[in-house]
Amino acid sequence: MYRNIKVIAFDADDTLWVNEPYFRETEEEFAKLLSGFETKNKIDQELFKKEIANLSLYGYGIKGFVLSMIECALELSNYTLSGKDIEKILDFGKGMLNHPIELLDDVEMVLESLSSKYRLILATKGDLVDQERKLEKSKLGKYFHHIEVMSEKKIEDYQNILSNLDIKPSEFLMVGNSLKSDILPLIKIGASAIHVPYHTTWVHEQVTIEEQNNAEYRTVNTLKDILPHL
Repeated sequence: MYRNIKVIAFDADDTLWVNEPYFRETEEEFAKLLSGFETKNKIDQELFKKEIANLSLYGYGIKGFVLSMIECALELSNYTLSGKDIEKILDFGKGMLNHPIELLDDVEMVLESLSSKYRLILATKGDLVDQERKLEKSKLGKYFHHIEVMSEKKIEDYQNILSNLDIKPSEFLMVGNSLKSDILPLIKIGASAIHVPYHTTWVHEQVTIEEQNNAEYRTVNTLKDILPHL
């Protein structure tokens, strides 16, 4: 199935290293901080709406998340939130930014094995400074021929990568945890994709059965399970 593949791209967050659980943990702390103003369910809903509304301004990543938390907190508190509490929200974000990198199982073994046979690319979405920091801390940069930090992962974004790097869709394979960002856009441009699900997925990255539209891709349980197919 993958005999023509020459280039393999990997997503980073929740494919190579842990990311989403830190957001969920911070949301829990944020809800506790605002518990005197609203219920947890209401706080979660309003924060999500604020994040989505701000994506076009702040993009993805921790910094935009922190700004959305501050905006949400001010609105839910009717602008009575103290400076100390705003400082706590900023500290939530700094804690996330300074969190040690936790590689997922067998990541380095998989990259080392494939790097001798394929050209490897890191194709991740988010804040440039934060993703560069995580890559440096991960010590995985030596396995990649090219690093691409994308503001979005839509069809046109992948087409730009393939065009800029002179890669044919039939020679390109994407590996990632998000059906919405890492799998479906690739299928639509004639490339290949392998889905490696992660136990926690941001609601914004989830897709319906209709959106999958019978797309043909392979799903494996863990990253090392891609090796027998390559």
